[in-house]
Amino acid sequence: MAYTTIDKPSEHFSTTLYTGNSTYPRSITGIGFQPDFVWAKNRNVAYWHQLYDAVRGTGTGGGVVYSNGAAGNDDTYKLDSFDSDGFTVGSSLGAINSGGGIVAWCWKGANGTVSNTDGDFTTTVSANQTAGFSVLTGTSDSAAQKDVGHGLGKIPDVVFARNLASGYNWDVWFRTLGYTATLQLNDGSATPRTGFGSGTFTTTTFSTKDDFSSKGGVNYLYYCFTSIKGYSKISQYIGNGNPSGPFVYTGFKPAMIITKRSDSVGDWRIWDNKRDPENVVDRILYPSAANGEGAEEFGDFLSNGFRPTVNTTDYNASGGVYQYLAFAENPFVTSTGIPATAR
Repeated sequence: MAYTTIDKPSEHFSTTLYTGNSTYPRSITGIGFQPDFVWAKNRNVAYWHQLYDAVRGTGTGGGVVYSNGAAGNDDTYKLDSFDSDGFTVGSSLGAINSGGGIVAWCWKGANGTVSNTDGDFTTTVSANQTAGFSVLTGTSDSAAQKDVGHGLGKIPDVVFARNLASGYNWDVWFRTLGYTATLQLNDGSATPRTGFGSGTFTTTTFSTKDDFSSKGGVNYLYYCFTSIKGYSKISQYIGNGNPSGPFVYTGFKPAMIITKRSDSVGDWRIWDNKRDPENVVDRILYPSAANGEGAEEFGDFLSNGFRPTVNTTDYNASGGVYQYLAFAENPFVTSTGIPATAR
């Protein structure tokens, strides 16, 4: 069996950098595919993180949600379109087309939606099963624990849940934390919150909890990911408290890493290879805060994983538990057995 089914991760995930120019409409190109999920952040100004997806879309019902805020869907701000090689920014979106440098992380979905009836209520899903990603919306039909059809075809490793109607916190479930312990994307709390249901997560559904990851009569948004060998890894690592931190094997050269300490309070963090193309990686953004880009040493992106290179409580405390999502620049070994070059 081939090591990986994805030789070119850039066909499914891409990071792009551009400079805001306050010209509208503006097409952002060079992504390499039509994205179904765009997460954009102004690097210089403390604008909120902007999350757009093609399931909510660009017309009625479309809009933006914010990773660092508890607000629901804001339909004042929408992308003009999701395009074959990127996306188009409209005149209302100065947060991602003014004030200096912008970064946009983009994921490919199905470039279309289907109705999914695997769960207790119907969801609208765009799923890229090859790359282990789906985005979906749905409205629970009662105030009770519910199973939700996710479309991945594999058990999710992480699910991000967002109430689109009210100022609820995000709830984030990691498979490594078990069925009921969850994190909140919009703050740095640890894991005692129980935002998802106690039912088993399967290749077709995940379990939600009323008033957290679902609520009767309220529309919810879910971003789901599962690990794909050579392309993505969603798991956890344990810090060692040393300047030479633990080596974390992913099976690929990372293009992007998101981390969150789960056994103690600590901010979410994002690093990527476009803002920081050389080791040591230290250009940081915080999903749970509107801060502009800062400098904070993290570590090295390696041909088959990553290694923190400092002793810090937020990503390398001795015995600290850290959840992470990593997406590939290159697989360690391609489907034809060719090793990737080291960074």
